Amino acid sequence: MISTDQPRTLSAQLPHAVPGSTVRISGWVHRRRELAALTFLVVRDRTGLAQVVVKDPAALAVVATTPEETTVEVTGTMTPNDAAPGGVEITTPQIRPLTEPAATPPVELWRPALNTTLPTLLDHAPVTWRHPVQKAKWELGAASLRGFRAALDGQGFTEIATPKFVASATESGANVFEVDYFGRPAYLAQSPQFYKQQLVGVFERVYEVGPVFRAEPHDTVRHLAEYVSLDAEFGFIEDHRDVLVMLREVLAGMIGAITEQAANAVDLLGVEVPVVPREIPVIHFREALALVGAPADEPDLAPEHERALGAWAKQEHGSDYLAVEGYPMAKRPFYTHPEPDDPRWSNSFDLLFRGLELVTGGQRLHRPTAYDEAIRARGEDPADHASYLQAFRHGMPPHGGFAIGLERWVGRLVEAANIREVTLFPRDLNRLTP
Repeated sequence: MISTDQPRTLSAQLPHAVPGSTVRISGWVHRRRELAALTFLVVRDRTGLAQVVVKDPAALAVVATTPEETTVEVTGTMTPNDAAPGGVEITTPQIRPLTEPAATPPVELWRPALNTTLPTLLDHAPVTWRHPVQKAKWELGAASLRGFRAALDGQGFTEIATPKFVASATESGANVFEVDYFGRPAYLAQSPQFYKQQLVGVFERVYEVGPVFRAEPHDTVRHLAEYVSLDAEFGFIEDHRDVLVMLREVLAGMIGAITEQAANAVDLLGVEVPVVPREIPVIHFREALALVGAPADEPDLAPEHERALGAWAKQEHGSDYLAVEGYPMAKRPFYTHPEPDDPRWSNSFDLLFRGLELVTGGQRLHRPTAYDEAIRARGEDPADHASYLQAFRHGMPPHGGFAIGLERWVGRLVEAANIREVTLFPRDLNRLTP
């Protein structure tokens, strides 16, 4: 049982403790450095590292049988020492293991850099995420989530939670995971698109943070079968440019949260925090094709096109962001609103972040007759979407929204070579554990 007569002090709080006072810390044995006359015990908790100086023979005996990653409780005297982490250390300690001696970790977590292969990193994720540098990557993601929510809360949005078992594919594609739902077929949701649109008719402005599933057989550095999607949808817009303006505010909120709440992670990772421009530069899809030398009838941008456009945006606009608008309607889902003056193109956009597609957004159809025409034009029966379409028969405003892939966002922030490096427990074509 952990003692309760002395409150726990976190390592980040130690520099603020009164010199000579008694403190109690709890955490993992990060490292043991054994010298001739003493041993330095470095204890890691959620806020950082604390140094413990061990000289007493009884305490030394405990340390000798307490390997790295064992959880311990240490009670001792707070002593200033400029050479120690945070400028303080704990002396005259009493050390009590809180569990059995820990097994040797698959990597040396005390080393400054986590030099290991990606398979080792992923196979042992419950342990390798303990490394301070690895842990810092998710701290950027966690701060981004808080910034996403705060930005939209400040704009009058309501957070929603929608089903992940659905009756049909959201995007009319075949890349869905089919499951047995009490004897009848169902699918894991590709996105909350249908539900967030319907709930615009209730709350007007909604957002969701949740998993989405894509049964795409891609074994690339940028694709996952399950990822975290940051979705927003809102009504009473003029067109997709209003959506882009809202997205800009959200990105600024996410960056602000990283700067304010994850500064230590930024420093540890050496992240170059991007500046969100007051106005994100925009280029039309057909102009983007010409800029990268692609054929005029190309239906989509290839990864090399995105990289070239990202470099162009940085050089011409000093921006890490570029919105490409007007994607061909043939490449967009049926609910996408066409350009009023040329229905070959869509009122939609992809946002490139440092040369990689990060966000898809745009204006949606909102008139029942437009949905009927769009669905029939794709050779489908509107009756197959009856539960979705009922909201539009009862009055929906012009609306639009966007979705940000969290793992892609963090991956580009830290310039990871593979999106799996920043995903807690990635699910892809080959991996279902841990």
